[in-house]
Parts: sequence; structure tokens; C-alpha cells
Amino acid sequence: MPHRRKHYPPIGEKRGKKRQVAAMFDAIAPRYDLLNRILSAGIDRRWRRRAVEMIAPEQPRRVLDVATGTADLAIEVARRLPVERVVGVDIAESMLQVGRQKVDRLGLSERVVLRRGDAEKLPFSDAQFDAVLVAFGVRNFENLERGLRESYRVLRPGGVLVVLEFSRPRTPVIRTLYRWYAHHVLPRIGAWLSRDEGAYRYLPASVEAFPDGPDFLRRMEKVGFRDLQWKPLTFGIASLYRGRR
Repeated sequence: MPHRRKHYPPIGEKRGKKRQVAAMFDAIAPRYDLLNRILSAGIDRRWRRRAVEMIAPEQPRRVLDVATGTADLAIEVARRLPVERVVGVDIAESMLQVGRQKVDRLGLSERVVLRRGDAEKLPFSDAQFDAVLVAFGVRNFENLERGLRESYRVLRPGGVLVVLEFSRPRTPVIRTLYRWYAHHVLPRIGAWLSRDEGAYRYLPASVEAFPDGPDFLRRMEKVGFRDLQWKPLTFGIASLYRGRR
């Protein structure tokens, strides 16, 4: 069976990206979790735990997980923290369907709610949440500043935003090895398992186009976040960012 490329979205902040990102993730939803585990050797779970640890001192009661996908991060929050409610939003309905099955299977449906929603136009009133999380989603925003402003808007004063995202390693040797893996190994495994080669060529291209590290902190500061932190993970392959409203 030939590999599909029709869901390959534009790179960077471009008009039309949102619709194509949704189509791409809808296409790979059935095998998304399996691919994450294989392609990251399970490290993605550790990264999500670190994200949850960054909001734990805030003792949040209401948490929003933006670009929740199949709800891995929302589930991690509900398992580890005594929250009243975790709301996950995503534009890809097929990803949400997989997430709802996982939430029901784990008996978390009373505390974890998943709904379709646009990160750049969140369906919530102002200051509703104590913490907002985004894992591997901000680089897919069509308009990054608009998405960050929406996260800022729905946070209560003093609330925190934590972003987990892929980044570019700063060490030359690690950067070279990672680029080779991302451009040559990852697309082949992704295409073999998902039958959508474009999705796994999009990933490294989107990482390279994303304003990571200090550049991303400046984006957060521009929309109003303060007390900014940047924490590289696993040789800088991924990064955690935190800001306070």
C-alpha cells in the first residue's frame, strides 16, 4: 500500500495550517500512541511527568490541557495531582476519540473531560484555570502569539503555563545525531507504522522552524507572562517552558 502525503501541513505560522494539522492527526490517530512510544523509546512519558511536576507546587484545582491529542498529559495530571477537573481540548476529533476511550478505561471520566476546541480561540471565559499545559502542540499553532494570548486569557492571575515541546539540541554532536535520526530514521518508521509518511517528515521540519529556547521565552514575555523558565530535557531534544500570569 503506498504511503499517503496528503496531510502534510505547511511549516511555520501560515494560513491554512490549522486545518491541515487537524487532518494529519486525524489520519494517524489510531497508531499515534504506539508511534510515540516506539519513536521516543518511551522517553516521552518521562517528559510528561516532568511537565506535571512543574505545576504540582501550584496545587492547581482546575487544569487545561491544550492540544491534548489522545489525552496522555491530561491523564497524567489526573493520576498524579488532586485536581478537581482536567479539561483537554484539541482540533482533531479522531485523536479525542482515542483519548476518551483511554479516560473511560482508566475510570477517570469524572475528572477528565475532553472536547473539541481551537487553541487560538479557546471556548472558555477569562481566568477559569489555575494551570494550562501544552505538550508538543505549540509548534503546530497557525498563529503562535494568538495561541499564547489565549492561554494567558483563560489563566487566573498568578496561574502558570507550562509548555513541553521539541527543541534543537545545542551540543554539535548531539544536534548532528538527532538531525540524522529525525530526517532519515523517524520518517521511515512513521511511514511503515502509520502509512502517512508526510506526518513524520513534517515533525522534524516543524521542530527546525520553531522559535525554541530564549526565542520562545521572548514570545511568552511579549503576551504578558513573567517569572519565565526554560529547562532543556534529554540533551536538549525537548524543552520545558514555564511562565506565570
